[in-house]
Amino acid sequence: MSDTHLPLSYGDWDLILAPEMGGSILVLDWLGKPVTRRAAGTSIWDVASYPLVPFSNRIAHGRFMADGKEVALASNFPGAEDTHTIHGFGWLGVWGVEAIGRGYAVLSYTYEAGEWPWSFNATQRFDLGEEEMTITLTLRNLGDSAMPAGLGIHPYFPCNAATTYHALHRGEWHNTPDCLPLMLDEREHAIDWWHGRPVATRNVDTVYTQRKGPITLRWPDRALGLTINPSANLGHTVVYTPGGADHVCVEPVSHSTDAVNRKDDASTGLVWLMPGETMTASVALRPFELTRNDHVAHGALDSRQLATRRDALPAVHTL
Repeated sequence: MSDTHLPLSYGDWDLILAPEMGGSILVLDWLGKPVTRRAAGTSIWDVASYPLVPFSNRIAHGRFMADGKEVALASNFPGAEDTHTIHGFGWLGVWGVEAIGRGYAVLSYTYEAGEWPWSFNATQRFDLGEEEMTITLTLRNLGDSAMPAGLGIHPYFPCNAATTYHALHRGEWHNTPDCLPLMLDEREHAIDWWHGRPVATRNVDTVYTQRKGPITLRWPDRALGLTINPSANLGHTVVYTPGGADHVCVEPVSHSTDAVNRKDDASTGLVWLMPGETMTASVALRPFELTRNDHVAHGALDSRQLATRRDALPAVHTL
């Protein structure tokens, strides 16, 4: 174990944090079972989860207007050619350990104004409880003008042909090939956009809006389920299902992609923090053991069934 890694155990939980690698999670196990994937390498792309601060997802070409001036951000997509700025700054920064105790840890990150023209401070508090693990995020504007602000987490969950994902949302964004929002498909009521099918039957990398209720993942082959309860201000969910991968990303976030460039759209979820103002959000993760009925209702598909179901669905959702 590296000296820069921070292990924390409490009850049925085992958590390993990497403060110097974007304040990320390397391991999150419950009863010895991975809740998130376990970190498999030394890159930020290999971790189990990282924070999204002070914004989520992409800002188109790193450009937007604030106070009548253009803000120009460099591309920050490690190891890839991408003209957009993505996921904020916290995931690529070094976080400090503010506090650690029985079943909890607090990490802190401070950004000094530069290309992003506002200084800010962010914290992550990890609480391991008897039944759930909670991540609480804060973001405080240390600048002298209003700052666009958003929060979220970017966890990677194990995924195979049996894994199911269930959440109710009113809207699903259709995207351009480089994942910028193009058209919102919005329904009268929140629906399950997977219609009960395994998560791997759809290839998506997009944002879902106006979530109602919790998010649930089930792994019938591991007899494990997970309920995710984000705070009300994390009303959007990014879902990324890379074809053929052994993981799925399900990201509770506060706003939609490129929200800072859609100021006339009140539904984006983006907020503007005044100087000294703080935003707080949280995500509670509650694992549970699946019953025999869960195994029957959410049984694994073999490769032939998975291919058949995938072929029967329309292509989604990067247009």
